[in-house]
Amino acid sequence: MTVWDDLIGQERISAQLTSAARSATALVDRPPAEGTRPPAEGDRTANDRAPDDHPPAGGEPASAMTHAWLFTGPPGSGRATAAKAFAAALQCLAPDRATAPGCGFCDGCHTALLGTHADVEVVATDLLTIGVKETRELVRRANLSPAGGRWQVIVLEDADRLTEGAANVLLKAVEEPAPRTVWLLCAPSLEDVLPTIRSRCRSLTLRTPPVAAVADLLVRRDGIDPAAAADAARASGGHIDRARLLATDARAREHRAAVLKVPLRVADIGGCLRSAQELVDTAAEAAKQRAEETDAQETEDLRTALGAAPGGAGRMPRGTAGAMKDLADRQKRRATRTQRDSLDLALTDLTGFYRDVLALQLRAPTPLANEDVRDAVSRIAADSAPEATLRRIEAIFACRDALERNVAPLLAMEAMTLALRAG
Repeated sequence: MTVWDDLIGQERISAQLTSAARSATALVDRPPAEGTRPPAEGDRTANDRAPDDHPPAGGEPASAMTHAWLFTGPPGSGRATAAKAFAAALQCLAPDRATAPGCGFCDGCHTALLGTHADVEVVATDLLTIGVKETRELVRRANLSPAGGRWQVIVLEDADRLTEGAANVLLKAVEEPAPRTVWLLCAPSLEDVLPTIRSRCRSLTLRTPPVAAVADLLVRRDGIDPAAAADAARASGGHIDRARLLATDARAREHRAAVLKVPLRVADIGGCLRSAQELVDTAAEAAKQRAEETDAQETEDLRTALGAAPGGAGRMPRGTAGAMKDLADRQKRRATRTQRDSLDLALTDLTGFYRDVLALQLRAPTPLANEDVRDAVSRIAADSAPEATLRRIEAIFACRDALERNVAPLLAMEAMTLALRAG
């Protein structure tokens, strides 16, 4: 077992990161030649390329270590998994790390993967955006020397959620990196990151993993029944986290089944409006359930930390109202993010449905992602033309864009379902 085992279907990326980790290990561990000064922290090696260079096609992958990396790829491709695996490889303490960094067993690898390594900070927001305050704290952390003497690694899983001000704060840190600090940024695409930031990063683009590889991972890592793993991997379209959720959570399967009924329920305006309302209500319910699981405990923990009586009894001490308000605001923003994510999953499922419709209409020799609703897919395919299917897929994309622009969810969903009816 190595740190790369969960990075499935990304052999080229694994090879590049392993090579870069070897270069990083050599920079830290290699003794200076007699009569020369040791390499200064942050020095570029003779093999270094400019951060935005691409590795040569074929042959050896680019081996140079650099201070900033940008991992991009479609949802579920394993961007964060790749970044965390690389962070672990940079901290590897195995005796053979010079040739095979990322053993997965040593204390450096193990703690980095668990999220307890002193020199690896992983940031994943559950809010809609990452603000200036949080980014400044990251930059402050990045300027510290690594406690273990190797690398200070910052993994930012949601670089696409940086506000404009936060992105400008990060830009300065990436432009003038601290010695032995490595930034690992993750985003869906290059366009989701400021051009000035991405131009200073080496970019790696991940692909959607093969369905068979996702199913194998679910069986090997999570102990899921092979048949259930195969069904979930196919239904998710290769989205690793989504596949695991479908395989392990009956509620997620119920939500997906309800979404896949929408194409058959938009025959009239009333059906369109009801379907839109149900999609929004389901997303709101998901946000409510998440809040019930976390908000009460968070509030009680903060009250206790601020000196209030346990159990919610009595008044709060003076000067604590601001902290309680900040927590309430954060919980509200998190609920909005949860609802947005739930709607995005619904849109992803709908897109997959219509892609299957298009595959049947064009007689494409590819297996259906939604084999369990083949009858519905076949019915829609027979009753419409490929041009109408493409317009419906475009309507789903337009709905996603509207949600990103903070259009009211019900309004965006109603516009989409009406467009699905029109075809």
